[in-house]
Amino acid sequence: MNILNATSADMPEILRLYEAARQLQTQKQMVVWPPFDPALIETELAEHRQWKLEINGTVACVWVITYSDENIWEERDKGDGIYIHRISTDPDFRGQGFVKKIVVWAKTHARELAKKYVRLDTLGNNTKLIEHYTGAGFDFLGVFYLKNTSQLPIHYQKEPRCLLFELSV
Repeated sequence: MNILNATSADMPEILRLYEAARQLQTQKQMVVWPPFDPALIETELAEHRQWKLEINGTVACVWVITYSDENIWEERDKGDGIYIHRISTDPDFRGQGFVKKIVVWAKTHARELAKKYVRLDTLGNNTKLIEHYTGAGFDFLGVFYLKNTSQLPIHYQKEPRCLLFELSV
């Protein structure tokens, strides 16, 4: 298993994994991600914020990080954390505990940047995801109603309930 920065060559695989995530979200009647603009993903790739977990050269999981997230975390965003978004796992690799592997990587990455927290969010009230993320070490901070969603992807504008998770480094 290797965790690496994704590259532009990974774009088709990233888009495929996002589509697989949308299918799973639809099947489980969760908040469904919109199709993400490839230009957004290219920007994330250029900024080295798109990551991939490879197994034997196959991309098994992707995610993106940010270093600020004030539209979601509001006053809690004090420049002291990294933020994980859009974890997407290849259906053939689901159930292998990748979130826990991402957490180990994210804690190291956060320490290297002198950050105190690893944070993530999800929308709706998905008790399975709450269990999944708390099982990976995150503290569930509760349900918050976002105030400023105009700069966020459309699914944040459609679902006001945002579940916040935080892990001390």
